[in-house]
This record gives sequence, structure tokens and C-alpha cells, in this order.
Amino acid sequence: MKFSWRGGYDRMPDTASFVGDLFGEYNEAGDPVRPRWRLAQLWPGLAACATAAATAAWLADHYGFPVILLGLLIGASLNFVGDDGRVLPGLNFVSRYGLQTAIVLLGFNVSIAQVTALGVAPFASLIVIMSAAMLAALIAARVLRQPLEVGLLAGGATAICGASAAFALYALMDRKRVGEAHFAVTLAGISLASAIAMSTYPIIGREIGLGDSQAGFLIGATVHDVAQAIGGGYAFSDDAGRYATIVKLTRVALLGPVVLAVGLWLRMRNGGAAGGPRYLAPWFLALFALVAVAGSFLAVPTPLRDGALTVSKLLLLLAVTATAMRTRLDMIGEVGLRGIAPVLAATLASLAAGLALTLLQAS
Repeated sequence: MKFSWRGGYDRMPDTASFVGDLFGEYNEAGDPVRPRWRLAQLWPGLAACATAAATAAWLADHYGFPVILLGLLIGASLNFVGDDGRVLPGLNFVSRYGLQTAIVLLGFNVSIAQVTALGVAPFASLIVIMSAAMLAALIAARVLRQPLEVGLLAGGATAICGASAAFALYALMDRKRVGEAHFAVTLAGISLASAIAMSTYPIIGREIGLGDSQAGFLIGATVHDVAQAIGGGYAFSDDAGRYATIVKLTRVALLGPVVLAVGLWLRMRNGGAAGGPRYLAPWFLALFALVAVAGSFLAVPTPLRDGALTVSKLLLLLAVTATAMRTRLDMIGEVGLRGIAPVLAATLASLAAGLALTLLQAS
């Protein structure tokens, strides 16, 4: 069934097209899209997402539970709502623009001094962590006698930025080697692993006595999706959240070069059968950098910084909730647990390398 953003939602979209694409940059064929939104079309999804997010906020306020995790859990429990074609446009809109705007607003709380403070050693550590995730996924795919592309898909999504990296990489691959069902299972695995990481990594950081910057590095360097990485950082502390944002966006910035390298490698390996990369660079990264640079040289009032952070957290909650509501997990049975194994291997390798390097830097 062919589905187009431009033609509205008169038919139900294919599952694989919408499992957790946080940036909303690709349709089912892996092509960049430019959706045209209408308020009447968006309203059902916006209302459903806002209701679920408000419920999460109320529960968090009354019971002291992490609001981002509550939004994810409540959204996941309502994922059947995403089956309704009338609701899906609003969920896609919030997932895409809510997350992007939240990241831009976070720029008010990030400065050049913080970015340069990452230093050569943390950047090198980040590359090692990403390489460990890629290598573990490739080994798992090889052991299970799955196509190389399966390992690249799981490893790249884990190492870089979750579902959006998976969409970019999947656009390069032969559909006969990695079908839509396997792709959907990989995305579902990434979504589940990222949710677990977001909720458990801050706890791990506290248990082993990490400071704000150390926890921020660990979370930003190892949690898969952008929203969950930032949410996990802020679940630890505001300072950890800001540092996790810097580290995570550094990973996102590496998406273009990695996709280009993978595309060239697949071209050479398959004799030109694989298509070239069709990655649409995220515009919000440039705005985030612009806001951060401007805030580094201009006197930004404290109320504006605090207000931007509050709005950013609200939009992040909405984006996480909307993404969870449109995540589909019912295709796992088509591929089986073997489809999750490369994601699991990459996740564990990323965490192990992240912990080792974080503790090494702390010593």
C-alpha cells in the first residue's frame, strides 16, 4: 500500500513507515519529504497527545515519578490510537516539530564554553563507543547468519541517533536483503532499548556515583534516540541534561558522514547495486548552534533562559509521548527474536564501552 504525506490519510499507512521516526524526514521509500499541514488534519492527534502528556505531568507532580518516562509509558499504552488515520498526522507533527523546537530552545542553555569543554578525549571516547556499537551489531548479525545490512542497520541506529539513523541507512539498502518487516522490528527494538536506557541509565549513574557531567556524557553517548537521550539526561539533573544534549547532538552531527561512508561501502561491495545516500540534514541543528553561539556573546536574561528550558521540557514531553503513541510493535513475530539480537548486542556494547570510558575519564 503506497502512502504519501501529501495526499492526506484516507488510507492506513504501512507500519514500517512510522515506527519511531523522530524527525519525520523519510517516507516508506526512504525519501525526504516535506509535509503540508492543516490544523483540521492535525487537531485529533494534537488533542490525543496533549491529553496523554497532561496525564503524565499530573502523575509526575503527585507521585514524584520521572515525567518523561511516564509520557513514554502512557504513550506506549495508547499506541493503538496511532492506528487511526485521523490521529496520525497530529502525532507525526508533534514528534517532528516538537522535538526539533525543543532542541533549538535548549540552545539558550548551552554555550560555546560548554561545547569546547567536551575536549579531544571525550570526542575520541565518543567515537570508540559508536564503533563498539557498530562492531557488536555486525558480529551478532554474522553469528546469526543474517545479512550484513541487518548489522549495519542496528549498529548505525544504536550508535548515532536511533530511528532517524535507521531510516537514513535503510534508504541505502537492498530491500531483498532487509525487508520492511525486519526494518520494523529493528525500529521497535531501538525504541524499546532506548526507553529502557532512558529510565535505567540515570539510575546506574547514581548508583556508581557519577557526577553531572559524567552522567551526562554516559547518557548522551549511549542512549539511542534523541528525545530519550535528552530526557534521560534531565532525569538525572539539569546540568547532566545540558551536557547529554551536547554529546547527543555531536552524535547526530556524525550521521551525514556515517551514512555517506556506508553508502560508498555498499556501492563497492555490491557492485553499485545499492543506492546513494539520501539524507536530509536536520535544519534544527544549525538553529541550535546559532542560538547557543548568540547566547555565548549576548547577555540573555535569566528569566528567558529559564522559560526556554521550561518550554523545551514541555515540548520534549509531547514529542516523546507522540512518538510512543505511534510506535508499532506488532510486527516482531514476523521476524522473531533474532531480529532484535543485533540491537541488543549493540546496546550492551555501547553501555559497556560508555561505562568503561566514563569511569576512565573520571579517574
